[in-house]
Amino acid sequence: MKKEILINAGAGEIRVAIVEDDRLQELFLERTIGLADGTPRRRAADCGGHSLIGNIVLGRVRRVLPGMQAAFVDIGLDRAGFLGAREARCLADAGVLESSAFDSSAPVTNAREDGSSPCPWRHARPGDAAVEERAPRIGDCVREGEEILVQVVKDPIGDKGARLSANVTMPGRLLVLVPHQPGIALSRRIDDEAERVRLASLCEQMVAESRATLAAGAGYIVRSAGIGAELAELREDAERLAEAWLAVAATRKSARAPATLHHDLDPIERVMRDEVDAATSRVLIDDPEALAVARAYCRRAMPEAEGRLELFRDAGMLFDLYDLEDEIERLVSARVALPSGGWITIESTEALTAIDVNSGSFTSAAGLEETSLRVNLEAAGEIGRQLRLRGIGGLIVIDFIHVGGATGVDKVLAALNQSLSRDRTPTQILPMSEFGLVEITRKRIRDPLSRMMTESCRACRGRGRTRSCETVALEILRRVEREALHAPGRPIVVRAAPEVVYWIETHGAELRAGLARRNVSRVTFEPRSEFAREGYDVSAQV
Repeated sequence: MKKEILINAGAGEIRVAIVEDDRLQELFLERTIGLADGTPRRRAADCGGHSLIGNIVLGRVRRVLPGMQAAFVDIGLDRAGFLGAREARCLADAGVLESSAFDSSAPVTNAREDGSSPCPWRHARPGDAAVEERAPRIGDCVREGEEILVQVVKDPIGDKGARLSANVTMPGRLLVLVPHQPGIALSRRIDDEAERVRLASLCEQMVAESRATLAAGAGYIVRSAGIGAELAELREDAERLAEAWLAVAATRKSARAPATLHHDLDPIERVMRDEVDAATSRVLIDDPEALAVARAYCRRAMPEAEGRLELFRDAGMLFDLYDLEDEIERLVSARVALPSGGWITIESTEALTAIDVNSGSFTSAAGLEETSLRVNLEAAGEIGRQLRLRGIGGLIVIDFIHVGGATGVDKVLAALNQSLSRDRTPTQILPMSEFGLVEITRKRIRDPLSRMMTESCRACRGRGRTRSCETVALEILRRVEREALHAPGRPIVVRAAPEVVYWIETHGAELRAGLARRNVSRVTFEPRSEFAREGYDVSAQV
């Protein structure tokens, strides 16, 4: 498998494309407007595309709702964060956990790589079954007015505040530090039993030999990037995490809630940490400053990957290498074409996402049953990819074409499972119902791509949403870059809708600095009332 990572660090936006065998498999988009001074712009109605996931915050409990078994915590945003009793459970266990010694005889278990599952390991001890049966009440965990340390595990989505967990974790390159839960767990993505045993043994040795330089009382989750790692590499990662955790603990002593004590890595570093693996052949970056950030991270945490970093120097735009711009444009469209001539339709509502499979004009010479099976198999293989690219979460219902016989159903479900197996986001699939429906739940972590790139509109001819001013403006800036490549040194004039030009001018200094960094310096923006929001003209002057 040929895997490449393309990082487009444009003015006001960072886009990351994971391309495997010349096909787009993952897309990450993060808006960077307002981050130049290091203070994220974050409003309930306008998230700006900047993720807060991984941030560690000293919050204050505003309300405890026993009826919901949840609490609302002020973390400094317009909307309070949501802390469920399950996610707060570790606060009730904190006294026991903090006084527990590291138990090398405890069974090694599976965990999510980000440690997002509350108390990811519950080692078998007498009485544990009773503990599991009686989950702690929210009143046992928190009280109104008190300060608590929490971590953002889901970004604010729509009218809902951020989802929080008291099970604070700090991910590194190879390990995830779990500060107050001694023990060793391994990513469920590490499936080779001999490697699991080897890594568990190395981690136990690391903790036993390096107590003085590691975080006291902490446990670790070994990430899939740790496959093949040696003791020295694991120890170095653990020591780096210990330094970061000690800084959080020190800051907490003088902080007053609400206060963010730790920001997760910036988008470039996060991609290097989470996405670059042994299968990655190269990382192409189209901005020298972004390349410098990636190089600096590699030198700190993963020196073996630095040689795979490249500055994109070819003519044209980076995403043109695989015609990604057109594909990204199609990701906000409901219809997805299949190779046979059929298609799937993806439509999201507040409650769920419905996916309909249609054979279109395709007819197999082998008959109706073969037609249905082939289209269903194509759809099943594409659905997992579309869910990842579009960032769709929550309840998903797929209406497959009717297939007779258990064998055909098993083939479709096997193809769907294979398609979803590449997804790092936790996903569950139910068997196909007698109506041909398959239900999926996929953890909703942040706004889907369609919500990031569009906004509600009453005059959009029935589509329900239209592209936001921010999305159109950033598209214009990319077009400006393209025009500057074709006509170097010539002034460029942009004519666009007044509201789009106003948005650009509002962020003028920051955007012009970004354009200048990418060798675009002479550009003028003219508001024109004859243009609708999505219409514009970019031209180089003679």
